[in-house]
Amino acid sequence: MSRKRYLLLCLVLVLAMLASIVSGGCASKETGKLQVVTSTSLLAQIVERVGGEDVDVINIIPPAQCPGHFDVKPGDIQKLADADIFLMHGWQGEKFTDDLITSANNPDLNVFKVDVPGNWMTPEVQSQAIEIIAGIISQADAEHSAEFQRNADDFKASVNAMGAEMAEKLAGANIAEINVLCADQQEGFVQWAGFNIVAIFGRPDSLTPQVVKELVDKGREGEVTLIIDNMQSGQDAGAGIAEELGSARVILSNFPDCYENTETWEKTIEYNVALLLAALGR
Repeated sequence: MSRKRYLLLCLVLVLAMLASIVSGGCASKETGKLQVVTSTSLLAQIVERVGGEDVDVINIIPPAQCPGHFDVKPGDIQKLADADIFLMHGWQGEKFTDDLITSANNPDLNVFKVDVPGNWMTPEVQSQAIEIIAGIISQADAEHSAEFQRNADDFKASVNAMGAEMAEKLAGANIAEINVLCADQQEGFVQWAGFNIVAIFGRPDSLTPQVVKELVDKGREGEVTLIIDNMQSGQDAGAGIAEELGSARVILSNFPDCYENTETWEKTIEYNVALLLAALGR
């Protein structure tokens, strides 16, 4: 092969590589889709359901992990650097978000705190969150706003239907007669379910011997037969208390996709209710 032909071949290869790099780097922009990053799966599954094929969603915190114990990785910074929108809850546990946003150095990034009080696994709170998020992405992509709203309405109808179905199941099992101790992060959901909460408890690091003794005493006095732990805030926090009381124990999730086949809100609440009824033998 002549030197001239060899140099020409090298030039063609270099140009091909450059074209590949450029096209790869611009792929997400060429789709025309809204690029949304979420802090938790609670937010991600709403954006996916409301945005449909017109939105790309990337979630940061794994569903089984507590937001307050999440460590940012370099890849998470890049996710925000490429995003149009970052959705977060604004919970105290999301302390990492300020540094993450600063490190991303994305002047075009729009940050929204979706601060809906209450437990997001209850139908009312979930419906409120759906409406707020639909409004956010509709404002960012007005062309598809009507479709987003239709998706949101369908999602809320599904939430209300599943909530009613689960409430009926729980009521049929005479849940109001069951006295429980529950993790503070599950209090809102347990109240919605209809249990009688005798006392709540915090994370494992807050359960000193004195606190455990007081909880056990309250459990015995209140004839507690079920301990309800929270997966994301220390799933074994109530294990010792349950053992002392000789009561049943169940671990619920506050985030979709924590357990297998629970990627949506509906599947997660159905799974939680199934765990509760199984623990009670009902």
